Amino acid sequence: MEPEMAKTPSVQKIPMTKSSPTNRFARWRDSAITLFLLFHLIAIPIWCLPSNSLPLLVCRDLVRPYFLWSGLFQTWDMFSPSPKRTNGYLEAMLVYTDGTTDYWQFPRMDRLSFTERYSKERYRKFEETLADSKFADLWPDAARYIARHAPDPSKRPEMIMLILNWSDLVRNADGSFTDLPWQSRVFYRYRVEPEDLNPQ
Repeated sequence: MEPEMAKTPSVQKIPMTKSSPTNRFARWRDSAITLFLLFHLIAIPIWCLPSNSLPLLVCRDLVRPYFLWSGLFQTWDMFSPSPKRTNGYLEAMLVYTDGTTDYWQFPRMDRLSFTERYSKERYRKFEETLADSKFADLWPDAARYIARHAPDPSKRPEMIMLILNWSDLVRNADGSFTDLPWQSRVFYRYRVEPEDLNPQ
């Protein structure tokens, strides 16, 4: 008798299926989320590091437009070596054509609820920037905006005065802080023109 030949197992071919549009979308979505997170995990520390080496400066210049647009910019001096020891806020004094006056305030975080602060926190950063003389080009636009949103719409604003209010914090011997009396300074005056109230 001839020996039996071993039978080779049959291999079943699995048909190739094209990935569905849903699967492709999920892969693209997951990849986009991963890239988004990686970008921020790298870019934010680069922006905040207390160093001005050439590679970091180049990277900061690349991400600067996005950081300024998104409000993610922050400087290291907020934390160290000398954190700010001043409480402050901005307001505007409006002088109407009839001689009366009124005040207009930016949203103040200490007077808002948690949910209101969440949506208006960027006003605080805007105020810090606006009070800096390096950004004086913003002052006329801010004054025109305030003139168009006067508290009394029945009157016509003639002059807008931007006012900085601040109180310095002094460290006590026991480590606590004391607020010094509040001070005020008008840092910009703007004469309102008729066309400022009705922009085209």
